[in-house]
Amino acid sequence: MYGSPNGPSGTSVTGVDATRFRSVLGRFATGVVAVTAIDPASGGPTGLAANSFTSVSLDPPLVAFCVAHTSTTWPLLRSAGRLCVNILGEPQLEISERMARRGGDKFAGTRWTRTPGGAPLIDGALAWIELSVEHEHPAGDHVIVVGRVHDLAEHHDGTPLIFYRSAYGTIG
Repeated sequence: MYGSPNGPSGTSVTGVDATRFRSVLGRFATGVVAVTAIDPASGGPTGLAANSFTSVSLDPPLVAFCVAHTSTTWPLLRSAGRLCVNILGEPQLEISERMARRGGDKFAGTRWTRTPGGAPLIDGALAWIELSVEHEHPAGDHVIVVGRVHDLAEHHDGTPLIFYRSAYGTIG
């Protein structure tokens, strides 16, 4: 039966080893985005890196990404009115690594402008999507964030930054 917690022979498939789970799912290549906003408390830009980003719906226009419950940046982003999903290009590896770190000035040395709604748009991003948080769904050790898209555009041509088997790479 599809969706059953038991395999075809009736053996349990629960209790999956976390290392094996990460290794197997790491073979699914993903793009890398930086989710950014203006921190209402400091007035400065902040952000986080995510490789769990996807479109959800055309009508209404919705996207989703996942954030770990342990993220110290997500509460800052959540409290902002508008967020920007910056689709990162291959030359932006260092930006992604900085956005993935805990704490510190994640925008140090990063040039940026603002989207029409005021969220930070990273110079050189391949495209950007401006959104507001529509829903949050707890899911294990993460939260699935669904965002309503308000504006978007292609920004630059280039090769996307890819994450595959726990490492950054490119297409080709």
